[in-house]
Amino acid sequence: MQFNSFFGGGFECSTHKLASGERLDLVRATEHDRWAMQDYARLKAAGLRTVREGLRWHLIERSHNRYDFSTMLPMVRAAQQHDLQVIWDICHYGYPDDLDIFSAAFIRRFARLARQTAMLLAQESDALHVFCPVNEISFFSWAGGDAGHLNPYAEGRSFELKQQLVRAVIEGMEAIQDVLPEARFIHTDPLVHIVPNPAEPEQAHHARSYRNAQFQAWDMLAGQLCPELGGRPDYLDVIGVNFYPHNEWIYRGPTLSRFDLEYVPLRALLAEVYARYGRPLYLAETSAEGDQRAGWMRYIADEAWAALTAGVDLCGICWYPITDYPGWVDARHAQAGLWGFADDTGRRTIHAPLAAALADVRAQHDWPTYQTLTTQATVR
Repeated sequence: MQFNSFFGGGFECSTHKLASGERLDLVRATEHDRWAMQDYARLKAAGLRTVREGLRWHLIERSHNRYDFSTMLPMVRAAQQHDLQVIWDICHYGYPDDLDIFSAAFIRRFARLARQTAMLLAQESDALHVFCPVNEISFFSWAGGDAGHLNPYAEGRSFELKQQLVRAVIEGMEAIQDVLPEARFIHTDPLVHIVPNPAEPEQAHHARSYRNAQFQAWDMLAGQLCPELGGRPDYLDVIGVNFYPHNEWIYRGPTLSRFDLEYVPLRALLAEVYARYGRPLYLAETSAEGDQRAGWMRYIADEAWAALTAGVDLCGICWYPITDYPGWVDARHAQAGLWGFADDTGRRTIHAPLAAALADVRAQHDWPTYQTLTTQATVR
C-alpha cells in the first residue's frame, strides 16, 4: 500500500445522536458536502493528498436494505478529480434510527453496508481502497456503553459494546474483501497515557487498568483477547492512533501538559504500540484549538520524526479536523482546522500560523513520500 502523502487531513464526519435525540451531521454542518470539490482542491494545493472521510449511514440506508450513495459520491469524484487518496470511515459513531446496536441485525446490516460501499468504489475507481470500519471502537464503547456521551447511551455495557463492534468490524472486513481483495484497513482508537494520582496511591491499579483498556479492541481483532469473537492476527492491519493535547492525564485528576514531568512524549507512546503489535501505525487524528495549533503541529512533527528515526513504521499524520467545526453539544465555533467555515462561495479562510508551521515541518525533514506499508496484512 502507498499513502499519497505523509501529511493529510480529515473532515469531521460524526453522525451520532445526542441525548436529546438530535442527530448530528458534521459533514453538513461544516458544509463539506456542499463544497467537497473546493475543499479537495485546497488539500491538494497544500500538499495534503491523503484524506479521511466518513459515510453517513443514516442517509445512505434510510430504509432497511435500500442504499442511496448520493451523499458519498461528491467526495468520491472530488478525490478522483484531484488525485487524492481517501480513507473511508464506514461507521463514525452514527447508525440508522431503527437499529439496536447490540442486536445481531446490527452486525448483518453493517456488513451489507460495507459490501455495498465496496461495490460502489469498485465501480468508480481502480485505486487501492482503504477503510476504517468503525472509528474508535474503544472510545465509542466507553462513551456509548457507560459514560453517557454517545448513542446508545447505555450504562454498564461498555465491554459488551466493544465486543459487538469488533464482531461487526470482522464481518465488514470480510464483506469488503469479497469485493476488493486488495483493500486495506486502519483500526483507530485514542492513544492515551494515565498516571496514578499521588494523593490516591490505592487507586494505582485502577489507573493501570484504565490505561490498558486502550488496547482491548486491537487485542480482540488480533485474537489475543476474547478469541470467541473470531479475531486473527491478520485482521489487525494498520493501527490508527488518535492523539490530542488532552490525551494524557492523572487518574481522576487534571490533564497533563507536555511540559509536566509525568507526561510521556508521543514518540515513546508510538514505540510502545509498535513494539506491542509490530504493525504499521498511522497518526489518524491530531489537532489543537485556537492559538495552540501551530505549536502542536511542530510538536507532533518532531515526535513523529523521532519515532521514524527510532524504527517505528509510522506511515503518516492526519490533521483532524482539517476545517473548523461546531462543537458537538454546545455548537461552539471550534477553531481546530487549517481552514475555517465556508462562506457563500465555498471560500474558507486559512489559519496562517498553522499553514506556516505545516510548510516548515514538511520542509524540515525528508518525510516518506508515497510511503509503502512494508508489513502487509490481509484478511484472506
